[in-house]
Amino acid sequence: MEGQGLDLSPILDSFQSPGLKDGLRNTRTQDHELEDHFDNKLIALAAPAIENGEPVRVMEKVINTDRAVGTMLGYTVTSALGLQELADDTIDVTLTGEAGQSLGAFIPRGITLRLEGDANDYTGKGLSGGRIVVRPPRDASFATHENVIAGNVIGYGATSGEMFFSGTVGERFLVRNSGATAVVEGIGDHGCEYMTGGVA
Repeated sequence: MEGQGLDLSPILDSFQSPGLKDGLRNTRTQDHELEDHFDNKLIALAAPAIENGEPVRVMEKVINTDRAVGTMLGYTVTSALGLQELADDTIDVTLTGEAGQSLGAFIPRGITLRLEGDANDYTGKGLSGGRIVVRPPRDASFATHENVIAGNVIGYGATSGEMFFSGTVGERFLVRNSGATAVVEGIGDHGCEYMTGGVA
């Protein structure tokens, strides 16, 4: 008989440990610390655009622990306007530094994120009409086509919008893209897998 003599008690006993701090099921709510998110500043600065469609220009520094920059801003725009769209570049944000994961995830039309620095994985995930531009700092002395500017899985599941990268990116570029346009100087393996639309 298969499995006969197999003793799982060392694994299962650990679940009964009296010193176990957290239960084996959800027993407390999770604090996502959204009140401290980078986007709160962007949402406040973009209020004239969200409320009246007035063009807004913002410049901020970003660090790699600032994740999903632009996503809450995009939610706020979509929540306020519903099916209406802002004109391209109505909210134009220039960032400097190193962006964390998921820069510009799901941003709608009307939001442009420009980053002078570099970005992490999942930049432009689910891009929904917005624009993302990533380039090295203006005083950089390296050749862009020989250097990585953003991480893996760029533009995953994007449906519309544009992305421009002055440099190369990692693996799985534009996987499941169905409508976005992206320009880049080089990619790793498995680019454009399951891509059904858009332009690379």
